[in-house]
Amino acid sequence: KLIQRSAEIGELQEAELPSIGPDYTLEQIEAENREFWPTHCEALRQGRGDLLTKEYRPDLVYHCQDGPYHGITEQQQREKHWWAIISQPGVTMCWPIVQFWGEFTHFEWICLDDETHEQIAKGSVCWVRRGHRGGCYYKSEQLTFVRDVFASDALLKLVKV
Repeated sequence: KLIQRSAEIGELQEAELPSIGPDYTLEQIEAENREFWPTHCEALRQGRGDLLTKEYRPDLVYHCQDGPYHGITEQQQREKHWWAIISQPGVTMCWPIVQFWGEFTHFEWICLDDETHEQIAKGSVCWVRRGHRGGCYYKSEQLTFVRDVFASDALLKLVKV
C-alpha cells in the first residue's frame, strides 16, 4: 500500500516548481510532506531506488560529503551503494527524529544489524520539499557508514533502479 502510494505521489510532480501562495499554501505543503513521509521510509526499506529518485526534482541540489551534486543523475551511482547498504537483509532502519515545518523536513536515521544490534550507518538530513506537486529540490545530508561505504555486487542487485 505504501509502495503504491509512493509511485502515485511520484507522478504528481509538476514540470515547474509551484509557487507558494493562496492556491498552494505552506500548510498544504506540510500536510503533503507528512503524508509522503511513510512512503519514503518504505521505499528505502525495500531498496526502491526507482521510487526514491522520483522524489527529487530534476534540478535537485544535494549537499553531502561526496557532493555537492546537481540534478538527479550525478549522485545516482553513489546513492545506489547507500541504498543497498541500508536496505540489505538483516538490517533495520529507523528514524528517531522527524520534524516538519512548511516545506522543510529534518530527520535523523540509523541502521542496525538485526543480529548484533550494532549500528552500521546513520545520518542527519534536511530536505526542502514543495509537497507532492514540487518534490524535493534541496537536500543536505551527513552520512556515516560504519562498516562499508560501497556495497557488494550482491547487495547492489537487490536495489531496483
